[in-house]
Amino acid sequence: MGTKEKGLEDLLLEEETVNQNEIVLFNDNVNTFDHVIETLIDVCEHTPEQAEQCSLIVHYNGKCTVKTGEYSYLKPKCSQLLQAGLSAEIV
Repeated sequence: MGTKEKGLEDLLLEEETVNQNEIVLFNDNVNTFDHVIETLIDVCEHTPEQAEQCSLIVHYNGKCTVKTGEYSYLKPKCSQLLQAGLSAEIV
């Protein structure tokens, strides 16, 4: 690989890395598994299996990344999760 190609590859990788944020969902003692699962399906467009797995990860590990993307894409989704009573933030 030439120097020019390596430079372009590094630039593309840097752009991908810089633009990615995550919505992290945190555990709480308030919401039921069913509510969390239904909300992840509705807001984050998870499959039922994916939503169930995320709810279990949150339960046992305290947090889980539930969506990645650009900040402008994630902000309304995070707001919907918060409005549904879940604890989430964009990192």
